[in-house]
Amino acid sequence: MTSTRLHLGLLNLGALLLVTAPALFFCPQARAQFNGPPTVTVDLNRPTTLTTDRGILFPPVHDQFLQPGDVLTVHVFGQADYSPSVRVANDGNIQLPLIGTVKVGGLSLSQAELLIASRLEAAGIYVAPQVTLQETEGPNSVVTVIGEAHGSIPVSGSRRLFDVLSAAGGLPTSASHVITIHRPGVAQPIAVDLGSDPSRSDLANIPLFPGDTVVVARIGVVYVLGEFRSPGSIPLTPYAPLSLTQAAALAGGLNFAGKLGDLHLIRTIGDRRTVVTLDVNKIFRGEAPDPILQPNDILYLPSSVLKVAIQQGGIGAVLGAASLALTAIAITR
Repeated sequence: MTSTRLHLGLLNLGALLLVTAPALFFCPQARAQFNGPPTVTVDLNRPTTLTTDRGILFPPVHDQFLQPGDVLTVHVFGQADYSPSVRVANDGNIQLPLIGTVKVGGLSLSQAELLIASRLEAAGIYVAPQVTLQETEGPNSVVTVIGEAHGSIPVSGSRRLFDVLSAAGGLPTSASHVITIHRPGVAQPIAVDLGSDPSRSDLANIPLFPGDTVVVARIGVVYVLGEFRSPGSIPLTPYAPLSLTQAAALAGGLNFAGKLGDLHLIRTIGDRRTVVTLDVNKIFRGEAPDPILQPNDILYLPSSVLKVAIQQGGIGAVLGAASLALTAIAITR
């Protein structure tokens, strides 16, 4: 009687496993659906208005502006005995022989040359002097690169953008290809898209001048973890949104062991972190909205215990044990 009950129990266990395993795979689960915002609502990766004025991008002449710390050498044409070298003080003034204090801070080189020439002529030192200023040292003798790339690159006259970025160590993968340049004397920042077409690279390789500041912004990324075939980070672009389905494709698709009805979308809004559970199957089949991802979103696909057991032979081991038990009972009867 006892062996018969054991026999029936093992049969029921095997049948239950065979019947319920597919149900565990494909049974739909009630999950909260996330519609996702139609557009990116954070400050990262917003489209930038590019500078198109060629007069600003490729100026025929560039007048450098003086600031504290610059070291200047004054030359008067035909007067080799007058060539003082002075540093612009914090108040923007310089001290010149014969004429004393001259305020040049904030002036362009040509404006400072005219001012010094007029002071020399007003003092009766020279008649109609032709003054030339040469900057030999100071903040205006470099181009400053900040952001994802950084450095102070010496520049004499002008230097091309690509040369400066290369000297600063190049662009890391986290860097945006839209470069912003702050130039003294230019009201608005200059925005240049480096692009990805080598044949059009000359349009972005603009000249830079001493005193320019190049800002290399960080591009936002989406992180994929868990049962993706190629987990890691996916960079975003400012021109096209990235949906969950697209991110899954870029990550190489999903592994068999993934728990498709339990994908976690982790998003930080301000100082608050939110977690939304999504059903990937429904999204892929078009039965649920495909959310638009935002910078720093995290997609985490956990493993299904049952699928992992199947991959590792766990279900086969259970059924095999049940079969051996049945065989043993049959032998002993």
